[in-house]
Amino acid sequence: MNLYDTRFFFEHYYSDDGAVLEKTRSHLRANGVKYVSAVTIHEVYKISMEKEGKEVANTRTTLLEKEFEVIPVEATVAERSAELRSRYRIPMADSMVAASAELFRLACVSDDPHLGQIREIKSRWI
Repeated sequence: MNLYDTRFFFEHYYSDDGAVLEKTRSHLRANGVKYVSAVTIHEVYKISMEKEGKEVANTRTTLLEKEFEVIPVEATVAERSAELRSRYRIPMADSMVAASAELFRLACVSDDPHLGQIREIKSRWI
């Protein structure tokens, strides 16, 4: 099972590369439960709102909430995130996603180099 990072959605919504778009679409069409962190919902909303406006941001995050299991930011996730952030010196959003992936035993779909360096999780790209 996979946890999809913001980088996946950024490529899905904004890539000009047809091959990349086909790969992201294939992931989204795949059967099975897909996960996303509440932090990713925040980032997708922010990026979409800044690039395309609030209506697009609302539509995208509403769809994400319907199509993905959203992992909330709970105390256990926040605490593990702080440990990972301290150990790897990475941004808070990345450590929150990594903590969610680790605690829920999910592979993280991302090409973010911050996530790639974390030994406690599996990270792969499309």
